[in-house]
Amino acid sequence: MSVVLAEKTKVILDGETLSLEQVVAVARYGAKASLHPIAKEKVLKSRMFVDQLIEGNKTVYGITTGFGMFSDVLISKEDAKKLQRNLIMSHSTGVGDPLAPEVVRAIMLLRANALAKGFSGIRLTTLETLLNVLNAEIIPVVPEKGSLGASGDLAPLSHMVLVLLGEGEAFYRGRRMSGQEALALAGIEPVVLEGKEGLALINGTQVMTAIGALAVWDAEILWESANITAALTIEALEGILDAFDPKIHAVRPHKGQGDVAEKIRSLTAGSTFIAGEHRPRVQDAYALRCVAQVHGPSGDAVAYVKKVVETEMNSVTDNPLIFPEENEVLSGGNFHGQPVALAMDFLGIAIAELANIAERRLERLVNPNLSGLPAFLTPDGGLNSGFMIVQYSAASLVSENKILAHPASVDSIPSSANQEDHVSMGTIAARKARSIIENTAQVLGMELLAACQGVDLRNGKEELQLGKGSESAYRLVRSKVGMLKEDRVMYPDIAVAKDLVSSGKLVNQVRLKLANETSKGK
Repeated sequence: MSVVLAEKTKVILDGETLSLEQVVAVARYGAKASLHPIAKEKVLKSRMFVDQLIEGNKTVYGITTGFGMFSDVLISKEDAKKLQRNLIMSHSTGVGDPLAPEVVRAIMLLRANALAKGFSGIRLTTLETLLNVLNAEIIPVVPEKGSLGASGDLAPLSHMVLVLLGEGEAFYRGRRMSGQEALALAGIEPVVLEGKEGLALINGTQVMTAIGALAVWDAEILWESANITAALTIEALEGILDAFDPKIHAVRPHKGQGDVAEKIRSLTAGSTFIAGEHRPRVQDAYALRCVAQVHGPSGDAVAYVKKVVETEMNSVTDNPLIFPEENEVLSGGNFHGQPVALAMDFLGIAIAELANIAERRLERLVNPNLSGLPAFLTPDGGLNSGFMIVQYSAASLVSENKILAHPASVDSIPSSANQEDHVSMGTIAARKARSIIENTAQVLGMELLAACQGVDLRNGKEELQLGKGSESAYRLVRSKVGMLKEDRVMYPDIAVAKDLVSSGKLVNQVRLKLANETSKGK
């Protein structure tokens, strides 16, 4: 699994090749986006066909008819503009806290990329306005709740489009203001929607996919971070490396399992903390012995979800679709979020398991009956509580994850007078996965601190050497957080450790160390 921190670059949208790294570059690092010339040609050609349909008074769903249950209501050419505006106004029914700015930026980018494929019938000027708003760093206020995930993310996407019309609200230059004021300050003219454009902008899966794309990026980092924290814990607990022998994993050749076993061997290479002839034991508890068998499937799951998300990022998900080459307008169901919904539920479960087993390793570290270390990792127990309540907090987060991991995609509530009678709940699944990822990062940060504390306490008895990879992780932590010698306020330490985990700093530090060791070996 590869994790490279996204850089601030220029992203050219062609509807076909948008990568996860580019989404992160735009969403988190302010990279600008523009259309590829070929995409512009496709958009113009598609729009020309839509204009011909409108001029010819053809009966086409969403262009010259109403929506959903009103699909049999014909709309005159004179009312086409009002129809599209009414669609956005009436569908802006989201509630709850605003989605994070990085999510909204990802939503705008993904919507633009889908429209750039040239099957949606939007005007080029409207699409370019969407990109202008994104590049001007205007962040529409998009409430997090209100999507059923089919017909796509109608409510939240409508809030995004409101700002293009000079309506709704936006964050701009550090202030929350009206969409009209934000456009005026940025020097952007509001859009007046024409036939098909409202539907083209809101009928799709870009909210769930945007949340999902950022979640997958973070999940990859967490998976690799979890292997590092596990290696440190194995050393702090004098774990047995026999469980990671390549012969064991060769006879059960799941890719993720083998990858994790190899990573643990690499991270702990040269360690004198691990059990050996001077610390004879037969085998460890599952939380140590089965790291490869638990982390591995989670890595395989993340890889599968990544493939689904990257496919969806470069898909057309509105309705109806325009095929100018064939002179056809086809009504279908690409807006249904089921592929993303199932993947996001799977992602949430997979990442929850990383936290689940990490908390068990943490409990072993603080429990003197299991660790051989001072109770709660404090040298002066009784007067000091040490890591006692750190494990409490981790247990709380793991329990919350178990609730959040209940799949959203198994639910469906009919809507639109039973016209839309099966929906995906994909955006709920994506939001849950994102919450699980946040909780898991906290738990891994707590394990990281506890493992380093265990290493210090173990090293106080005899001079020991950490593995080549785990040592670099330990040194990074200790450059930010000192050993806990007596009780202090712990939440700042946890916040620092969590940042090292979720930002990729821990992963990058260890990668660099192992790469240098490999080059020395050559």
